[in-house]
Amino acid sequence: MLLLFLRVILATCSANSFDDATGNDVDLSIFKGKVLLIVNVASKCGMTNSNYTEFNQLYERYKDQGLEILAFPCNQFGEEEPGTNDQITDFVCTRFKSEFPIFDKIDVNGENASPLYKFLKLGKWGIFGDDIQWNFAKFLVNKDGQVVDRYYPTTSPLSLERDIKQLLEIS
Repeated sequence: MLLLFLRVILATCSANSFDDATGNDVDLSIFKGKVLLIVNVASKCGMTNSNYTEFNQLYERYKDQGLEILAFPCNQFGEEEPGTNDQITDFVCTRFKSEFPIFDKIDVNGENASPLYKFLKLGKWGIFGDDIQWNFAKFLVNKDGQVVDRYYPTTSPLSLERDIKQLLEIS
């Protein structure tokens, strides 16, 4: 399924990678066999402090077991991510000491939505509908590249720990 995930993304992208916030190409194949928590982030949102703090805790606990958190800055909600990639990276790395990948700023909704988010939103999400509602919407992807869950922006990252441990096959 991960290969399907990668093929769908790669087929809709002009390259085989995404740019991280420092402009480096990140080849999607490096995430093969990993559990992914994919999230659209914003530096000036009321949920920024709690989310980044809890993402860091999850990442520290589970990165060696195969968890990757992929953070995609997005300025589509209340213009709460207005900075440049350098400003975003400086904020996240200095204030929160985050070590997980921070990518180039993207759109998650609309015609210019990232192909990644177009893929993530393909699932039948009931009350969510297709569109991302706000900053910090979270998608959990298993080791096979299958999107297994989508969480509200207000969902605490630490509340996902049980689901993450299950996908990592940690008791």
